[in-house]
Amino acid sequence: MARTNLVPPGPVIGKRAFQLPVVDGFLWLVRIAAIALILIGATRSIASARLSGQQWRDLVVFGIAQGSVYALVALGYTMVYGVLRFINFAHGEVFMIGAMTGYFVTDGLARTALWEAAPFLSLFIALICCMTVSALVALLLERVAYRPLRGAPRLIPFITAIGASFFLQYTMASLFGTSVKSYPEVEVLTGSFTLLGFRVLRVHLLVIVAALVIMAGLYLYVEKTKAGKAMRAVSEDQETAKLMGINVDRTIARVFGVGGAMAGAAGLLFGLVFQNVFFLSGFLPGIKAFTAAVLGGIGNIPGAAVGGLTLGMVESMGPSLVLVGLGIPAAHQLKDVVAFVTLVLVLIFRPTGILGERVSEDRG
Repeated sequence: MARTNLVPPGPVIGKRAFQLPVVDGFLWLVRIAAIALILIGATRSIASARLSGQQWRDLVVFGIAQGSVYALVALGYTMVYGVLRFINFAHGEVFMIGAMTGYFVTDGLARTALWEAAPFLSLFIALICCMTVSALVALLLERVAYRPLRGAPRLIPFITAIGASFFLQYTMASLFGTSVKSYPEVEVLTGSFTLLGFRVLRVHLLVIVAALVIMAGLYLYVEKTKAGKAMRAVSEDQETAKLMGINVDRTIARVFGVGGAMAGAAGLLFGLVFQNVFFLSGFLPGIKAFTAAVLGGIGNIPGAAVGGLTLGMVESMGPSLVLVGLGIPAAHQLKDVVAFVTLVLVLIFRPTGILGERVSEDRG
């Protein structure tokens, strides 16, 4: 039997060998230029003493609070990707529905005596409602829009997710109007206090603590419970997990439900920090949370948390620390650009994200 020669002819190999150093060289130039610009901008900003130490510390606290919200939303993206290798672009709208639910629940509770008598109990009730509604929406999405497409080429569920995203946006607009809705004031969350030299708004402290508790609970759930082990088994190999007696459909639905609950919690926290929500509130935070998931290493739960916090810090401090130092006008209006440029730079320096993709490494 004649052997098939699979080796490309010599000139092709030579051409590829020439192209690779050119690409690598270009990437190294980008890396060096990025580091140089960041160092120059940061040095000039700090040397100018334009912001006081207290103002820098305020930016740090705000960045952590904002990053905590991104991290909670990013968990949904990374969990679904870890199991299905699929980007659920409708997840931002699940987050928006959680924020809208939070508005209606808190607005209703603010008309009762419970709001003044037991504000934290009222917020806990709102949190449970937001997590429940968002989890139900995520479960419905999985059952109606995604499960029938399982096994189809990846482009089809991807397009379906985009369609589902628009469907949820405009369904909410039709049901509840397009006007911006303002959360009621929570008196116990107004004001600030000083901790270790940092001025911390009470609402930021609530957001940071709540996000840390929820993320720690999710980590323990995935690592220590039987349901969490089933999720990890399905993410490794669905066929083998099925042979081991794991109900794959139920496990995937559970992943969507848990991710939706995280997004619902993030929606309430987002509403408490920024006060206003409307039917498009999920778009930009959703894209940023996806960015955070990729930044941390998509498919990796701790990576989503690290990516969210990193993105929040960069978005908060980047314009003042780097762009102002480089003399760029209206730097603070470019915070979204800073967030996405950071993603590009991290992927150039480390294509797998900050913590890499643990699943792939294990498989490797």
